[in-house]
Amino acid sequence: MSPDSAHPLSVEATLDTRLSRWAWLVKWILAFPHYVVLFFLQVAFVLLSLVAFCGILVTGRYPRPIFDFNVGVIRWSTRVSYYASAVLGTDTYPPFTLKDVADYPIRVDIAYPDRLSRGLVWVKWLLVLPQLLVVMLLVTSGWTAYRYVETYSPFSSGLIGLLTLVAVVTLAFTGRYPQGLFELLMGLMRWTLRVLVYAALMTDEYPPFRLDMGGGESMAGVPEPAGAG
Repeated sequence: MSPDSAHPLSVEATLDTRLSRWAWLVKWILAFPHYVVLFFLQVAFVLLSLVAFCGILVTGRYPRPIFDFNVGVIRWSTRVSYYASAVLGTDTYPPFTLKDVADYPIRVDIAYPDRLSRGLVWVKWLLVLPQLLVVMLLVTSGWTAYRYVETYSPFSSGLIGLLTLVAVVTLAFTGRYPQGLFELLMGLMRWTLRVLVYAALMTDEYPPFRLDMGGGESMAGVPEPAGAG
């Protein structure tokens, strides 16, 4: 992806090369303490997003402390999903932190917007409705984008859950996680998170209708390394 087309949300992931064939059967149980903490964090996420809505209306800016907290919640939730339910691309137990963890196999960041449209905050939910319909199919037939980060079962019932199941069953019988499925799942996860951050008012950039597959990605305003293309 070129810098010009980069989205404010950046998701970078590395597939573990030595995944256990059968650990995925119990990861969702091991992650239960995270689900308890995330329940309260996600309640705070929604409430603080309402506060941010008022802040944007008054100042045209997303309050920075709230932005940093909400990015942390998305970051934490994505690590747990990557470990226990969506992709299942690592055996490394996710840390209990809102902060970025440089050596964890999946990292999420969002560029802080200097200004946000006061008018768009009223209609983003309507503008993103077509995307939400897509996300509901990717995650499950009955959840919204916010529920994406509240997965309390081994797999979601949507396309992401189905493809993840295919990937780990293949891993169990062959000892290898299909690289092509990993890249596709990362594209689907990235799309879902873009819809989430737009619906949560964290960016004015409308999520593109495209799959940016693979584990690597450049963030808007951050140049790619020389030779990348």
